[in-house]
Amino acid sequence: MDSLTLLAHPIRLRIVHAMGGGRLLTTAQLCARIPEASKATVYRHIDLLVDGGILEVAEERRVRGAVQRHYQLRQNRAVIDSEAVRTLGPEDHRQAFATAMTALLAEFNAYLDREGSDPVADQVGYRQHALWLSPVELEELISEMRAAIVPKLANRPSPERAQYLLSPIHFPIEARQQPAEPPTTEAEHQPGT
Repeated sequence: MDSLTLLAHPIRLRIVHAMGGGRLLTTAQLCARIPEASKATVYRHIDLLVDGGILEVAEERRVRGAVQRHYQLRQNRAVIDSEAVRTLGPEDHRQAFATAMTALLAEFNAYLDREGSDPVADQVGYRQHALWLSPVELEELISEMRAAIVPKLANRPSPERAQYLLSPIHFPIEARQQPAEPPTTEAEHQPGT
C-alpha cells in the first residue's frame, strides 16, 4: 500500500499522531491511546503501517517470556507527496478530508474523556476565521504557518511538554469573483474614431 492509502484511515492516522516527536511506543501503549478500538484492530493497523514502511520496530525486549516491540515512526514515509495529491479527484479529496475529520473528532473526544482534561488550562482552540485572500496572500499565509510550525515538529517529548494536535485547514468557501469588464464608451463604438 502507498502512503496515501495507508494514512487514509482514522485509526492509522491516530497511530501516526501518537508516534510523533521520535517516540518509541509499544502496541499496548498505542491501544491505551485509542481506547475505543479493540486491541485486535489496533494491532492490525500497526501491522499495516509496519508492512507499508511508515512504522518500524526500533527495539525488542523480552517481558515475561514474550517479545515486546517498541515502534517508531519513519517520518519521511509518513507524508503524502505533492505529486500524489495532484492525482486525487474530488471524491478522493472528500474521503481524505472525512478521514482527517474523523481522526480529529476521535482525538478530541479522547481528550475530553481523559480524567483531568481542562480545555481552558490546556488552551484548547477550535476557532474558524473566514478570510479574504488573494492567491499571493494565501501563499504568504501558508508560508508563514509553515515557518511557525515546521521547527516545532522536531520537538521531542519531555516533562514540560504535552502533545498537541494542530490541524491547519484552508479551502475557499466561495468561488473567486472574476474582475468586471470595464464599461465601454460611445467613442469605442464610433467607426473611424
